[in-house]
Amino acid sequence: MDLSKMIKNREAEQQESQPDGQRLSKEEYAAMKKAEREDLWARVDAQAQEVFRDDTAIRGFLDFMARCTPQSTRNLLILYDQNPEITHPRTFEKWKEAGRSVRTGETGYAFFADSKYEREDGTMANGYEILKAFDISQTRGPQPYPAQPHLPEEVIAAMIENSPVPLALSDQLPQGVQAQYVPKQRTIYVRNGMDEMATLCAIAREQAHASFDAVGAGYYRQAYAAQSYCAAYVVAQKFGLDTSGFKFDKVCQSCAGKDAQELRAFLSDVKRAAYSINREVQRGFREMEQAIQPDEFSVDKGKASKAAKTEKQPESR
Repeated sequence: MDLSKMIKNREAEQQESQPDGQRLSKEEYAAMKKAEREDLWARVDAQAQEVFRDDTAIRGFLDFMARCTPQSTRNLLILYDQNPEITHPRTFEKWKEAGRSVRTGETGYAFFADSKYEREDGTMANGYEILKAFDISQTRGPQPYPAQPHLPEEVIAAMIENSPVPLALSDQLPQGVQAQYVPKQRTIYVRNGMDEMATLCAIAREQAHASFDAVGAGYYRQAYAAQSYCAAYVVAQKFGLDTSGFKFDKVCQSCAGKDAQELRAFLSDVKRAAYSINREVQRGFREMEQAIQPDEFSVDKGKASKAAKTEKQPESR
């Protein structure tokens, strides 16, 4: 007999009860959930404002964006508010599906989960529910394989191979311009001879610009300069590169006076561009891994040739 549903239902009833043990009415439960949503959104908005407080604050959040598995902007903000060390959050059920179990006594983090619901007219709509998520550090199970480190030149090669627009070398770029996306040509022009870090960050920044130049989006460079700069930082941080040269004071100044919704939109742009670049780079890594290449454990060519000749010797007559 499967008791899981009964136990879950009993736990839900207990959570919905008043302190004196009386069951919440439908109206009281709806009011409680409404207050919970409003409180969570207030925390999301407060965190969005805090992110742009200064260079240190925005750097910390972008570091979190680089470390954490892909999430919605609202989840990035609320998870960062609760614990900046989270790297891989999932709900209890999702961890169970992945073959891992949440350790006894662990406390989950408030988390927005997408869901569908039925309107009064019978049609379906997209919504969300507030659940608890647990970081991988709160679970037990098979030890996950560590991420394979890649050299800067490997990252650059993957970025070039899977770039959303063509790249071309140019010696005509103005002084101080490392690379630039030109909308009319749908091409990124790059200065040759820069060090690896400058090359990677310049290409990532301009690929972010190219991702914003969608049909009908009304793209112009200055409108996305700060977002592209932040996306380049996230990409560089994602691959463990030196990001000490980035400064975010101008980003904070450009966002001063914006309300929480506008700041969330800004961070969504950063996230979308950084995630897109990372996906293409990861695809490039997979393609490189699938290529047939010799390795240090290959059979020695000389010995293999001698062995082949020995096997082919004619029989004595």
